[in-house]
Amino acid sequence: MLLNPVFFGWSLLAAIGCAGAIGVGVYLAYWKHSSGGAVKPVSLSFHFTRKCNLECAFCFHTEKTSHIATEEEMKRGLRLLKEAGMRKINFAGGEPFLYPKRLAMLCRFCKEGLGLESVSIITNGTKVTKEWIEQYGRWVDVMGVSCDSFNEETNKIIGRGTGENVEQLFRIRDWCRQLGIKFKLNTVVCIHNWEENMADIVRQLDPFRWKVFQVLYVEGENDAEEKDARLDKRKRNARKLLISGEQFQTFCDKHQHLECFVPEPNSLMASSYILLDEYLCFLDKGEGVEKQSRSILEVGVQEALSEVRWDQEAFKERGGLYEWTKDVGEMEGGCGSGDTKMKALLDW
Repeated sequence: MLLNPVFFGWSLLAAIGCAGAIGVGVYLAYWKHSSGGAVKPVSLSFHFTRKCNLECAFCFHTEKTSHIATEEEMKRGLRLLKEAGMRKINFAGGEPFLYPKRLAMLCRFCKEGLGLESVSIITNGTKVTKEWIEQYGRWVDVMGVSCDSFNEETNKIIGRGTGENVEQLFRIRDWCRQLGIKFKLNTVVCIHNWEENMADIVRQLDPFRWKVFQVLYVEGENDAEEKDARLDKRKRNARKLLISGEQFQTFCDKHQHLECFVPEPNSLMASSYILLDEYLCFLDKGEGVEKQSRSILEVGVQEALSEVRWDQEAFKERGGLYEWTKDVGEMEGGCGSGDTKMKALLDW
């Protein structure tokens, strides 16, 4: 049977076009691979100190050293990160408010000096003052406060007992609102609080985000034997606090109706964060023993990042991108306002 010449001609052109498209695709994939495919550390947490004034039993970033980098080292490292694509930074510890002047310097430098989209802080709240927020809050977009229970006896068992946890949460919330700082809650769910219903008070606090983590076991951080943990307050034994996926889900089921609720099981949390330690080294708290890269001051951001694992898919799945700048549009609603969530994730 003879082929229709017109059909044959179009088929030939289509085949050539398809082959060309495939070839271009292969070339682009090869180019991306051969050019290094630089990873952008769009959002990271800088644990510039390990020192803390509380003794949370599950802490996964323990006081193994007392080192704090110099101001010049910190600024140099932060510039390198900005040049590599950092858009948001979170200052953590330890407890960052044990060094209020250093923390203020870092926040100001990142907002004014580097022009970052977002500067956030995660704190246990005990050292936060109205004066600090009034003086330095202009350089802060998000204030996250850790709260694992609204029951003081439970907080004491966990190691967070202060006698006024709830009162301080409301104070910090009010101080933040006066300056338009977004107020966030962080909760670690463990064997002592997985049955608690925190919905009513969370709704009253009305955070724009409530991050809820399944307690994480990290070899080299919170894996001490119980006798060693009792003898040395810097060591932690998280084994006795671990919960199953089913227990974590039970907690989630009680709270998932809250608009601000953002759950993170171990599967999403472990390697989805870019963590920078007090030596400006990246940390990988995923599977096995905690891994530490060389310092970005020594080998640069890309080389150091290649020495740890950052799960970018898990980062996106856990909502790592969100409306994180306090002055972008109107403040979105949290758990109690009934407003809609952010309209879209940021491009990156």
